[in-house]
Amino acid sequence: MSPRTGRPKSENPKSNPIHVRLDNETKEILEDYCNQEKIVKTEGIRRGIHRLRPDIKKD
Repeated sequence: MSPRTGRPKSENPKSNPIHVRLDNETKEILEDYCNQEKIVKTEGIRRGIHRLRPDIKKD
């Protein structure tokens, strides 16, 4: 048989969807950031979430 065709498997699959509603101001901030950095909105959201890590309190 021939090898499977199609898209190769990702090393870090994004398999946990989250749906959010944003107000206009937040949406504009996200769009402005993504346009500036030339990234898609999902990547901008991921970067924002990673910036929250230092605020997590360790007990």
